[in-house]
Amino acid sequence: MTRVGTSGYKINHVEPERVQLECVFFGPFRDVTGEKTVIHETDAETVGELLVELERAYPALEGDLVDEDGAELAGKTVVTKNKRNVTHIDGLETALESTDVIRLVPSVYGG
Repeated sequence: MTRVGTSGYKINHVEPERVQLECVFFGPFRDVTGEKTVIHETDAETVGELLVELERAYPALEGDLVDEDGAELAGKTVVTKNKRNVTHIDGLETALESTDVIRLVPSVYGG
């Protein structure tokens, strides 16, 4: 999109790219969402941004995905990107791509 700014110069505005990510929920997270897998459309660039969006989309998840400050995962929640734990990548700053599969496992779920 191109528009003219107040100084008369053309400004190119680039919209963030929206992607669809496959998000897989386990245990109580699945109960909250009512689905095992959802395709979530987002313009989030990082796992942390995605998790905050998911907490907004599913208010019952609030505080279960990220801590109060949004700086770390909540509790012992495990989040993987393409089967790799994000804590072994860049944590909540892990970059997202449209082909990613994000799995969310609550700390109380195991086996």
